[in-house]
Amino acid sequence: MSPTPDDLVDGARRHIERVRPEDLAAVAAGGGLVVDIRPAAQRAAEGGLPGAVVVERNVLEWRLDPEGDHRLPQVTGFDQQVVVVCSEGYASSLAAASLHELGFHRAADLEGGYRAWQAWDADSPSTAAPTARSGT
Repeated sequence: MSPTPDDLVDGARRHIERVRPEDLAAVAAGGGLVVDIRPAAQRAAEGGLPGAVVVERNVLEWRLDPEGDHRLPQVTGFDQQVVVVCSEGYASSLAAASLHELGFHRAADLEGGYRAWQAWDADSPSTAAPTARSGT
């Protein structure tokens, strides 16, 4: 019997950390990289994530490979914490697990995704968005 997509997500989550929305700003402040992998249409419909670096999912591993020719300048190495964000926290779990396999032992995803962060941000008395980082 083949695994289901839910099986794949469950397996991915056994290897990664999950970050809560209220902890996202601390990750960025500590030198971590917050990566928004949502497609452009989804970001346009839902809104942007302040301080996140936008990297389309299909090029994620190439943009984050510290030794690759196509890496982002914000990538400092395999020890850097990377938190992947999607809309609801499913695709980001799979993407973070892929980064973990690449060598990012601190790869994580945002629990509940952008929608959970947006709900938390709306209820938060102060905006605690990740610090701004340039680059796409």
